[in-house]
Amino acid sequence: MTSLSILDIEDLAEGCDIEAKKAAGRDGQGELPKSFFESYAAMANTYGGIIFLGIDEKPKGKFVATGIGDPPHVLKSLWDGLNNLQQISVNLLNDRMVDVIEVQSKQVIRIQVPRASRAQRPVYRGQNPLKGTYRRNYEGDYLCDEETVKRMMAEQVEDVRDSRLLEKYGFDDLDENTLKVYRNQLKATKPTHPWLDLDDQEFLRSLGGWRRDRQTGDEGLTLAGLLMFGKLPSILEAVPNYVVDYQERPEPRTEARWVDRVTTDGTWSGNLYDFYRKVIQKLFSDLKVPFKLKGAERVDETPVHEALREALVNTLIHADYTGRVPILIVKRPDMFLFRNPGTMRLPLEDALRGGTSDCRNRNLQKMFQLVGLGEQAGSGIPKIYRNWKQQHWRLPQLLDTVEPEQTLLAMLMVNLLPEETLRELDERFGSSFRELSNEQRLALATVAIEGKVTHTRLKCMTTTHPHDLTKALCALVKDGFLESDGASRGTFYFFPGEPPDIESDIVSQAYGLTKKKVQEDVLSGFDSEQASSDHLPASSDHLPASSDHLQVSSDHLQVSSDHLQVSSDHFESLKVIAAPVREKGKVSNEVMEQTILQLCEDRFLTTRELGELLDNTPNYLRSRFLSKMVKAGQLELRYPDKPTHEAQAYVTQKSALSAFVSNPKHSDISPSPQ
Repeated sequence: MTSLSILDIEDLAEGCDIEAKKAAGRDGQGELPKSFFESYAAMANTYGGIIFLGIDEKPKGKFVATGIGDPPHVLKSLWDGLNNLQQISVNLLNDRMVDVIEVQSKQVIRIQVPRASRAQRPVYRGQNPLKGTYRRNYEGDYLCDEETVKRMMAEQVEDVRDSRLLEKYGFDDLDENTLKVYRNQLKATKPTHPWLDLDDQEFLRSLGGWRRDRQTGDEGLTLAGLLMFGKLPSILEAVPNYVVDYQERPEPRTEARWVDRVTTDGTWSGNLYDFYRKVIQKLFSDLKVPFKLKGAERVDETPVHEALREALVNTLIHADYTGRVPILIVKRPDMFLFRNPGTMRLPLEDALRGGTSDCRNRNLQKMFQLVGLGEQAGSGIPKIYRNWKQQHWRLPQLLDTVEPEQTLLAMLMVNLLPEETLRELDERFGSSFRELSNEQRLALATVAIEGKVTHTRLKCMTTTHPHDLTKALCALVKDGFLESDGASRGTFYFFPGEPPDIESDIVSQAYGLTKKKVQEDVLSGFDSEQASSDHLPASSDHLPASSDHLQVSSDHLQVSSDHLQVSSDHFESLKVIAAPVREKGKVSNEVMEQTILQLCEDRFLTTRELGELLDNTPNYLRSRFLSKMVKAGQLELRYPDKPTHEAQAYVTQKSALSAFVSNPKHSDISPSPQ
């Protein structure tokens, strides 16, 4: 029997998703928990993970073995349930994924849940995917909304998302100049290509931009044809959430101030091919191109040009154009950022390894490849990493998130261990820094450059064994170099007293905003000057939706977070209450708790709203204050039966604020104005 220690499990939790369930049953001999299949489905629909039965996790991230007295009984219930379609939609497990191990001299069942393939998702409990599909976040399992489930089902049945025939869309919906420019580019790239002799309709049909339905006889543009060559109003009719956005920012900061911008503002065609042509030149401008000869000819492009071209094309051809997150390209002096709606179809490891391709929009891919843009057979991401590594820069960071559904690629033009950063760390920590291992120095340099470090990020930059990386990070915490927050796969490390001011540094950099700027960013590019022009899309439905589910009403410009409809006027009054915390940055626990009680008095606020008001991360507020205040009876949950509900919110208990103020220790604090 395999034997693991609690330390082994805690180490394992650093790199993958872990769920521990006591599973004692009424008689204490063991029973399959009712919540097992929710966790199984959630892990399968997200990144996979490991479920331990017979281990208790209290507090979060700390494990203790309770044991299973009768493992065969629990295993029979497990396999019976997995093979019962009324219980769960698909069994992803085999015998090698389920075993009984020994932990602290007790028998524990370990279940390794793989990530479901695109063709298997959604994995759902019961017989109704709309009511039984779960996903995983760092806090637990949450029920997916109907829109998310339908998107997963579309991904399941549609290998190619852009081949859909658009009824009653024809040549009037295309930008004639874009198609002409594309044909000229094909002629320049492949002057003898036989498709050049075809008329426009047959040319589009060959590209995958025009299709005829053999059953109905209907024919017209495909989604790919409209996206690649269409006019903006027509694109927005077919794809209401369509937004492409390029921003050039002057400083290496997350502030969303830009000096150059290309977006769907009505001043140009708005289609993907013209967006590519405009943006690629801007990405290339100001790049330092070394003089190089190939034979007798000068070579004006470098591996950096090649990597940027590949990243831009990848962003456009892998995007889920039914998603609510806009395509966003950011250029800064220190980095390039690429974001597209939709998660990766392949596991991250397969994408980095290369050789496998599952493109969401294969017709768009073919259109770009035909004019010499983009790679085939899944070689794009490895080429980006290889070319960036040749410059001795930090490896790009590639990740996808399920809330919101998006894929992000950050390409830092920063050395792996910059001399300036090493000098700063040497001044900060003194001689003790010079005595650290290479992995530990790399971890500290990553925190200095990127704001935080995770086990996963460090693993991408070194060949050191994951277990040794965990030990190195834990030692940095123990010796006071770093602090940690989060739990299991969500654990991140930062300098003591300097937690990152955002949930995910790379996500915030992609949006280029801080919590203070969330509302302004939703409206950026649509200010009063632009709103009075003819550059806005015809419908307010086409305004970009932010990752925080911020919604904008064109009638009243009321901003709300997490669907709670907080008006802008009301939000401003809450900002006045939160000002002492937000402006000082660091306050005592008592002041923070008092402010939270005042903000939540007579109203429910989500962690994201509180984070925006207090300029702190939701994870930080939840782990340091909110959970404790709920247990102490100071706050109530909107969904007490579902602590990890995606729209969870907090309201002050009626007696909590008056009790807090009546305490002599806090007598100088007055309740919030009514």
